[in-house]
Amino acid sequence: MPRCLDALKKEIALYQGLFKEPFDSLYLGGGTPTILSLTRLKEIMDCLFTYFEFKEETEITIEANPGDMDREKIFGLKSMGFNRVNLGVQSFNDDELAFLGRRHDGKEAKEAIAYLRASGFDNIGIDLIYGLKGQSLEGWKNNLEKALTFQPEHISCYQLNIEKGTSFSSMKESGLIEPLKEEMEESFFLTTSEFLEGHGYTHYEISNFARGITFYSRHNRKYWDHTPYLGLGPSAHSFDGASRWWNPRSVRRYCESLEKMESPVEEHETLTSEQIIMENVSLGLRTRWGFDKRMLVNNPELQKTISMLTDSGCIHVDGDMIIPTKNGFLIADHLPLYFLK
Repeated sequence: MPRCLDALKKEIALYQGLFKEPFDSLYLGGGTPTILSLTRLKEIMDCLFTYFEFKEETEITIEANPGDMDREKIFGLKSMGFNRVNLGVQSFNDDELAFLGRRHDGKEAKEAIAYLRASGFDNIGIDLIYGLKGQSLEGWKNNLEKALTFQPEHISCYQLNIEKGTSFSSMKESGLIEPLKEEMEESFFLTTSEFLEGHGYTHYEISNFARGITFYSRHNRKYWDHTPYLGLGPSAHSFDGASRWWNPRSVRRYCESLEKMESPVEEHETLTSEQIIMENVSLGLRTRWGFDKRMLVNNPELQKTISMLTDSGCIHVDGDMIIPTKNGFLIADHLPLYFLK
């Protein structure tokens, strides 16, 4: 771990002076950074604030595991300047947490949120997962109800993703778990949206809900809005508005490059105008803002497509903006294809 942190600090120094405007968001994530000691976390934060300029009202977020969040850790995070915590609760049900292989239980999750509140954090996000083995809609709603007792400012709800090479993939192949059928996927998604919106949350992106615009994730919106961002560390991606570059997944290769004082960038691409349009459409259709139809002025089938998708209840049009409905969110992976033929 010290080797990787030393490499990270070297990478931070490489970018000094390359950004004219100060940053207004900082997100420490990509795993579970709260597993690090307060001393290590402070090293990272001190380095970032030494080499980069940040606005006074910067949103400073850390991803946190409930099992790491005792009073000392929370006090330390606050003293470092963190003003937003995204807590990977995943579930308040101990059986579901055991299935997910999490190292915390429901009691620790509740205690972590209570400690954060008592320490003065007024911007708390909670991550939850649905579609777990044996989970019913009622069981899922019970998780949501428990989350709401803490009135978090932000809630992210993700369907269990079974990726190749993972233990879940092996369990699927052996028949121990089955992916949700399409109608159940729809039921979980719509139940989640209706329940949280009924309790004052805005469904502003497919998986994300917030108690008003103030608590939308400022950092994540940059990815959806095509705003430039800088990523640091193994696997990190960056975007300057026209080009994208990324670091290697291999921690060893990442460290070796920086130990030679070389850039760890593995690949770089300059986006064509067509790629930028394609990404704006695809990303916009994942949010409540949609995308500007004037980007597709050269599409002769545009009006016909709009009419067809409006009639089917997948989109609505507000001025020049094409905005997905809840039904549109349900087919978010396919919806852009109607516009990008």
